[in-house]
Amino acid sequence: MLRACLRIMSEEGMLPAMDTHAFDVIIIGAGIAGATAAAHLAADRRVVVIEAEEAPGYHSTGRSSALWILNYGPPDVRILTGLSRPFLEAPPAGFAETPILSPRAVVHLAPPDQEADLDALLAGSVGMRAASLAELRSLVPALKPDYAARGAIEEDCFSIDVAALHQGYLRQMRAAGGVLALRNRAERISRKGGNWEVATGGGATFAAPILVNAAGAWGDEVAKLAGVAPIGLQPKRRTIAVIESKPWQVAGWPAVNDVGHSWYCLPGSVRQLLVCPADETDMHPHDVQPEDLDIAIAIDRMQQALDIEVRRIERSWAGLRSFTPDRRLAIGRDGAAEGFFWNVGQGGFGIQSSKGAGKLLADLVNERDPGPASGIVAKVDPRRFAS
Repeated sequence: MLRACLRIMSEEGMLPAMDTHAFDVIIIGAGIAGATAAAHLAADRRVVVIEAEEAPGYHSTGRSSALWILNYGPPDVRILTGLSRPFLEAPPAGFAETPILSPRAVVHLAPPDQEADLDALLAGSVGMRAASLAELRSLVPALKPDYAARGAIEEDCFSIDVAALHQGYLRQMRAAGGVLALRNRAERISRKGGNWEVATGGGATFAAPILVNAAGAWGDEVAKLAGVAPIGLQPKRRTIAVIESKPWQVAGWPAVNDVGHSWYCLPGSVRQLLVCPADETDMHPHDVQPEDLDIAIAIDRMQQALDIEVRRIERSWAGLRSFTPDRRLAIGRDGAAEGFFWNVGQGGFGIQSSKGAGKLLADLVNERDPGPASGIVAKVDPRRFAS
């Protein structure tokens, strides 16, 4: 009964002040990384997810227009992306009210100066094929005839309903007895008597022997609060602008990008396109907002390729994608701090690889065999940054 009451109060931001709440695992951050870790850990342990904001996924997760693309990201990401697919295609009953995935091919355009890059992309990919310009124009009728010298297509890709996926993980966590503590920003973190103690701005203190840092762009800040050495996370701004696609109806279009990944666009609705300059501007962790220059760059690059007149920007937003120094994931035990685990560095790959990453993190916490993910454990081990 106490835990049930705590669960209800925490989701409304009303945890009793000055109390210490004991759990087996504390997870800091309720974005996709924290939610997925919680869903997997709650089956075996008493879990609480601490979130500073009023809603889970307020920052990067809630601002993602995600695709599932097997050939996207470094090798460790691609493995976890592949391992995530069966779950995303057929989640368990009650996980979500709508399908998580919907088919969405991806078209790669190579202007003359990117043809060598296209050859390298095709050589290193699975399931991608060269496509004639005529085929590409049949898929993207707005394609200008003088933009691309060649192109390729990935047909086995999907759009992801990020909100449904994120809420599904949180629903799984709650069903197993986990607690979501919103409006509880970690302000002090210490190790006492074999437990991590996290004191929050709401006046509550959480204690558990295991602490999972899933704080996204704030990952290094959380580590510093805990007296743990940071690993060198770098948040980078990514911008999206929504435009009207007149005269084209774009709902059935593929996602489109150049091989050099300097821009991309994908349908937002029947007559709306989401356009991005593929920006990666170094930022400090904060509630990031879009810059007019980035929006202008996105529109200009898109219009070099597509015959779409842009009369106005319907809306825009920005999010933070955080990378480790080698741009691989950081999932696993800290090298010096007992009971401290990292689940950060997802960059732009956290949604599509979420199921595989969450299971891997839970397997490492529970000291279980990670099975098909065993081959990447050393590659994503945060202890590689210990020096």
